[in-house]
Amino acid sequence: MLFISCTSYKNESVQSIPTKINVIIVTYNAAKTLQKCLDSIYSQQYPAIDIIIIDGKSTDETVQILQDNANRIAYWKSEKDSGIYDAMNKAIKHLTGDWVYFLGADDELRSEFSDMAYELNDPNVIYYGNVLSDGVKRSGELSPYYMAKGGIYHQAIIYPKTVFDKYRFNTKYKIVADNVLNMQCYGDKTFSFQYKDHLIANFNHLGISGTEVDKVFEKDKSALILKNFGVKIWSRYMFRLFKAWIKG
Repeated sequence: MLFISCTSYKNESVQSIPTKINVIIVTYNAAKTLQKCLDSIYSQQYPAIDIIIIDGKSTDETVQILQDNANRIAYWKSEKDSGIYDAMNKAIKHLTGDWVYFLGADDELRSEFSDMAYELNDPNVIYYGNVLSDGVKRSGELSPYYMAKGGIYHQAIIYPKTVFDKYRFNTKYKIVADNVLNMQCYGDKTFSFQYKDHLIANFNHLGISGTEVDKVFEKDKSALILKNFGVKIWSRYMFRLFKAWIKG
C-alpha cells in the first residue's frame, strides 16, 4: 500500500481518515512507460492508494519492473488474458478500497488527482474530471447527450466500488467496454455522475481506444443509447446519423 503522511497536504487542515482508492493498471509490454506511470502515483499527496496491476504475460522488461516495485504494489500478477477488459475484470476481484480508478501504463497522474480524491464522498456517485491530451484540457462537464454520443475519457473517472459490486466490463466490446459500462451506469438510477473541475491525468491518445474502432460497439451503439438514455436522446442521436448519411 502506498502511504504518504497527510500532514504534507497543501491544505494543511485536519483531515478525516481518507477512504482508500485502488488504482488499476493493465499492462502488456509496457516497459518503456510503466515506471514513469508508477512514479506519478507514488508522488501523490493523497495518502491511501493501493495499486493493482494485471499483466498479460509481457515479453519485455515489464515483469522485472513489477518485481522491482513489488513492495509498493498491493497486488500484481502476470498471466495470459483475452484482452484489456478481461484483465480489468481480473483486477476488480482484488479490490481493497471504496474507490476505483483505471490508469493506462502509458498515462500519468497529475497532482490534482489528490485534490479530487479528497472530494469523493458519495458511494452512489461516479465522479469525473479532466485529462490532458496533446496539451489540451479535455473534456469538461458533459451533457447527457454528449455522454451518450462520445462518452467520458476513462482516465477522467473515479468509480465507487459499488459499481463493481453490480457490474463488470462486457468483454465482447474489445475497445470501448468502459463506455458501455458508463452507459449502463447512466441508465441505472442507483448511480449518478458528478463533474469535478480537476485536471487529474495526462492521457496518451495513441492507445488502442484512440487508434481503432470497436465495430461491435458501433453496431450496438444506438440500441445502448435508447436503453440507457431514453427516447429523447436516442432520437437526437439518430437524427445526427441521418444528417450525416444525407451529406454522404
